Amino acid sequence: MSLVHLHYDPFTEFERLFDDAFSARFRPSDASRAVESGSRVATFRPKMDLIENKDSNEVTALFDFPGMMPGEINIDVHQNRLVVSGETGVKDQYQEGDYAVHERTYGKFSRTLQLPVGTKPEEVHAKMENGVLKITFPKIGKEQESKTITIST
Repeated sequence: MSLVHLHYDPFTEFERLFDDAFSARFRPSDASRAVESGSRVATFRPKMDLIENKDSNEVTALFDFPGMMPGEINIDVHQNRLVVSGETGVKDQYQEGDYAVHERTYGKFSRTLQLPVGTKPEEVHAKMENGVLKITFPKIGKEQESKTITIST
């Protein structure tokens, strides 16, 4: 009788399959490369919450990075895209046969957000506290602010 009970979460599995299917159209996923090389590296996609604050005209993106330090995460702004990337590592290396359950994922990750047109890189701010990365940027870029046009007669 085994003391270890494996828990299957269909929602997590569905999300992984969905991500793999769509990312494969653009590039081979980390998981498919890992299978080819026989490695235990799995695709790591950090969870994200996106919050729009209408009062402050600001968007906040929250990412979970437990155990990671700010220097291990890259944040780049290029062509109105915010890219959060990096690599998680496993500190404890055990032999393959030593694992009863192996659920932690590690490897390279990347998340991309489309920024509003006109957002300048200096308007994007990031802060990390207790493994949660908080990135804020304006909801509407300067060039996209609305203006009412009067019709002349």
